[in-house]
Amino acid sequence: MIEIAGFLHEGRPDGDLCTMAREPRAHGDVAAQVERFGRFADDQYQDAVALFAALAMRLKSAGTDFVTVDDGNAQQFLATILRDGSYVPPEAK
Repeated sequence: MIEIAGFLHEGRPDGDLCTMAREPRAHGDVAAQVERFGRFADDQYQDAVALFAALAMRLKSAGTDFVTVDDGNAQQFLATILRDGSYVPPEAK
């Protein structure tokens, strides 16, 4: 699961994809909806990465010890998500 979280983080959506639908390239209403969707998709993406990271940290290994992350950067990233992250239901946004 930690690998899935890492792959998701490294393969995060490209921000330039949404810029193609901004004004004047697209109608204002279309641009607003694309930006709204992009923000929602990014939020859901961050939630998925945080979920995989949290689950990976809580997996038990065969010896009943918790799985640990060896890479210092990954450990720091996951600690930041778990410390500072908060779940906000989609209907509350």
